[in-house]
Amino acid sequence: MFKVLRTREILITTLAAAGILAVTMGARQSLGLFIVPMDASTGLGIATLSLALAIGQFSWGAVQPLAGAAADRYGPRIVLVAGLLVLALGCALTPFVDTGFGFFVTLGLLSAIGSGAGSFSVLIGAASQRLPPEARGAASGVINAGGSFGQFVFAPVLQKLIQLTGWMGAMWAMALMTLAALPLVGRLTREPVPRPPAAAGDTGVLNAIGGAMTDRSYLLLHAGFFTCGFHIAFLVTHLPGEVNLCGLPPSVASWSLAIIGLANIVGSLFAGGWVSRYRSKHVLFWMYASRVLLIALYLAMPRTELNFYLFAAGLGFTWLATVPPTATLVGKLFGLRYLGTLFGLTLFSHQVGGFLGAWLGGLSFTRFGDFTWMWYADMALAGLAAVLNLPIREARMPRAAAPA
Repeated sequence: MFKVLRTREILITTLAAAGILAVTMGARQSLGLFIVPMDASTGLGIATLSLALAIGQFSWGAVQPLAGAAADRYGPRIVLVAGLLVLALGCALTPFVDTGFGFFVTLGLLSAIGSGAGSFSVLIGAASQRLPPEARGAASGVINAGGSFGQFVFAPVLQKLIQLTGWMGAMWAMALMTLAALPLVGRLTREPVPRPPAAAGDTGVLNAIGGAMTDRSYLLLHAGFFTCGFHIAFLVTHLPGEVNLCGLPPSVASWSLAIIGLANIVGSLFAGGWVSRYRSKHVLFWMYASRVLLIALYLAMPRTELNFYLFAAGLGFTWLATVPPTATLVGKLFGLRYLGTLFGLTLFSHQVGGFLGAWLGGLSFTRFGDFTWMWYADMALAGLAAVLNLPIREARMPRAAAPA
């Protein structure tokens, strides 16, 4: 009976965290669908709107270590509730602005900060503190899959709402969907976790950050995750524009984003299992290396609907499946006490790359009329990320005991 109850609590905790991430990531990863209709409505230009989303990428990353530190100090409940409310506010206010500065505030700051406060660093940290060690790897995969499921659901729904109600109506609908996640916060945090006493050698969060930032393995992990952010932000922001350049209908972009999300559900679940069997740095190497091959194949293929969907499925398998092995490596290197803070800093590096991916994509389109040079840059950075993960310090996985 105890085992059944324990399994039930593990499931509730994991699914609640996955559900919150489904909403915050589903909303954030679908904003690229709004660029073309917002440009048509406001006349601000693709470059200005891309900069607003690029600021959002940076803000989402910048808030991760702060949100993680706040959750480590005060508990995740207040951080998650505040994040969802700010995300909803940013979405609700966006239709009322018509200047670049206004979009910088609503999409670049409010929506991004709210989404970041309800994202990986807080959710994985909160779940890890409430789960036994043997369940954390698989749970991180399920939580990560929740974000991908949100993208799978939000992208086609929002595209249809844009067609039926216009981009403003779709943005207000997204604000309401965000508020619907509030009850899940109570489910995730209903079992309070007592703050552990300071362990021997624990000199505080600032010293933990200082020690981590002088660790070569941690810095290499940051560098690899930077390129992941560049790749993802470029695609979620500019894939609709790439589809438009190819003369295909907007539905191809929304379904491609949905397929990416669906494929990443599978990839995230596999990643959660792989980090329990293989060294995380090797998992990351193969994920980043596969992106080089997929982009090369995409550039060589004709631009048809089927090929877009196949490309999306291939990319989706590793899309955000890099999160479980990255979070696992941070935990292996430094323990769980400041996991929210230290993994949050890693996510910040991810989003510095995300800022450049979104912004430079807009500049590339404005300067050259397409995204060719961005695809080449994406390939080069993915290859670099694969190589940088190999020297990371990580113990070999223990061999399974031989059967008696």
